[in-house]
Amino acid sequence: MTSDQGRRGAPPAGQGLRNALRWLSAEERHDAAAIEEACRRFDLSPLDEEFLIAEARRIARADPRGMPPEDAS
Repeated sequence: MTSDQGRRGAPPAGQGLRNALRWLSAEERHDAAAIEEACRRFDLSPLDEEFLIAEARRIARADPRGMPPEDAS
């Protein structure tokens, strides 16, 4: 038995979170309802959900329109 045989069918660690981030970006939504839906769709842990919430807050603080800030020079 090779080392890979015991893990067939199990997604790589963190794959659900990566998929959720891709889905949220594709949906162009980072609100609480979208995060909750992503957690259900991708079977995320409470820790993953906390990360998504913190990221959404960080994005909103950076620019509420979701666009990079204009150059001030």
